[in-house]
Amino acid sequence: MTDTTTQDGAIQTRRREIATEHVLFKLIEYVESKHPGLLDFVEGSLDHLGDPATDGSKNDEAVREIARKMITGARRQGVS
Repeated sequence: MTDTTTQDGAIQTRRREIATEHVLFKLIEYVESKHPGLLDFVEGSLDHLGDPATDGSKNDEAVREIARKMITGARRQGVS
């Protein structure tokens, strides 16, 4: 892969991540408004969340911390 192709792939990945987070937050906001407790339920499941990497970059706690920050952000926006 050329540097341009790698850069284009990274840009596309970043855009997809931003779009996915937006859709996920709106979905959480909607479901939480209809069924309070969603964020508590998701937060309670974080012990089962892990990094699927099989090399030295594997870091389960880093993945859980990202999820915690997302839950905190959702709570801060008044979702729950």
